[in-house]
Amino acid sequence: MTELPALAERMVADLDELDAGEARLEVLVAEAKSAQKSYFEKAQRLSGDRAKAAEQLSASVMAELPALKLERARFTVAVTCDPENAGAEGIDTVSFEVQTNPGTRPGPIMKVASGGELSRFLLALKVALADKGSAPTLVFDEIDTGVGGAVADAIGQRLRRLSENVQVLSVTHAPQAAARARGHYLISKASNGKGKNEAVATRVAVIGPEERQEEIARMLAGASVTAEARAAAAKLLSGDS
Repeated sequence: MTELPALAERMVADLDELDAGEARLEVLVAEAKSAQKSYFEKAQRLSGDRAKAAEQLSASVMAELPALKLERARFTVAVTCDPENAGAEGIDTVSFEVQTNPGTRPGPIMKVASGGELSRFLLALKVALADKGSAPTLVFDEIDTGVGGAVADAIGQRLRRLSENVQVLSVTHAPQAAARARGHYLISKASNGKGKNEAVATRVAVIGPEERQEEIARMLAGASVTAEARAAAAKLLSGDS
């Protein structure tokens, strides 16, 4: 019987808490509705800003494509508004879509573009966003594969522009692109050992100005380097291409 007063107090406290809980629930519901309204208002403004930025970025990338031998291609930043799938980043889905030839259907860049096309699209995108920040180091692996001298030179110019803000490493067989670099590493393979112990070793060596001119001449001429190739290499290195 001595526990009854304490039990009564607890029961009264529980009842008060239940009564207060209903009022608290109403407050929380009102706050949730207010937060939801505020979220969608801000999300709609963000969606509008994204649409404007998408149009500007698409135009900037398109301006880079003709020089990269993608004059018949189209690049689009597609912004799809979907309030039903709202999330922490808003109510939009953003994707990069390309059309590589007139008459073909546009689609996601990673599915539609070939390897060489993808590299050039990404280069154009990086150039368009050069002043917006980037990873500290960009690596391009044979981005100039399958293109002619003028396009390779255009690629080299854009890689050089990118290197003004970040470190750019480019693996290339194009002398026009190599000549635009500020430094040159020669990558070679050689046999190491004989018979069962034979292995192939890859070597990377920094080459100086004179060696660099000779290497670019070799890239131009092939196995037999001619005086004409050396003169052409010197012209490329001077920037007078």
